[in-house]
Amino acid sequence: MIKAIIIDDEQHCIDRLTKMLSGNSSNMVELLASVQSVDEGLTAIKTYKPQLVFLDIEIGNKTGFDLLKQLPEINFEVIFTTAYDKYAVQAFKFSALDYLLKPIDTDELQAALKKLNDKVSQKDIAGKFDALFHNLKNIQSASKKICVPVLSGLVFIQTDDIIRCESNVNYTTLFLKDKQKLLVAKTLKEFEEMLTEYNFYRVHNSHLLNLAYIKMYNKGKGGTVTMNDGSEIEVSTRRKDDFLKRLTAL
Repeated sequence: MIKAIIIDDEQHCIDRLTKMLSGNSSNMVELLASVQSVDEGLTAIKTYKPQLVFLDIEIGNKTGFDLLKQLPEINFEVIFTTAYDKYAVQAFKFSALDYLLKPIDTDELQAALKKLNDKVSQKDIAGKFDALFHNLKNIQSASKKICVPVLSGLVFIQTDDIIRCESNVNYTTLFLKDKQKLLVAKTLKEFEEMLTEYNFYRVHNSHLLNLAYIKMYNKGKGGTVTMNDGSEIEVSTRRKDDFLKRLTAL
């Protein structure tokens, strides 16, 4: 059983989440307390030492981030409950932190709980929050810090350090500008959803490219692209016209 608390200033939101946790999730989560302010939240964390905190973003005239920054260390998992805009939600996603959009959906709650892993190291948790705070501080930046799961743990990299991503069934290989290669436990579709707004384009079912690193486009049926690292990537015929439009718009 995962020991959890809720920190949310809206009672109806606490009631809804409590009801959900007492239903299908009752064999997964033991709810220890629910509180409605940052100060009460800090006390509850100290008192109950939860493994999981459901944390609202806007809590009265403070935020969940104000609470987290007052802690000497974050030694529990956090699932944010939020009505934030897409840029903040993207910051959570890039940082590999879970979030639930209000009103909370039962299936999404179940999915978030299933992803929890009590073996995550303190270093990994600290890195996730470092990435989150970096991305929120630089919310309109052209580059984001992204958390990627590899076999040895989690790696944190800037999106503009990625030259290209190549599909490997349920994994993706990232090719970085320092010539490093990372095998990541995410699909190429997941990277496409995260990175398209940051100057990346999927030219093929197996290839997602950072347009900033394209050296040359070579004509052909679909054509190929030569990247700055010397790699030559095939462009699918059906993506060719849209891809060329993107190139000319740069």
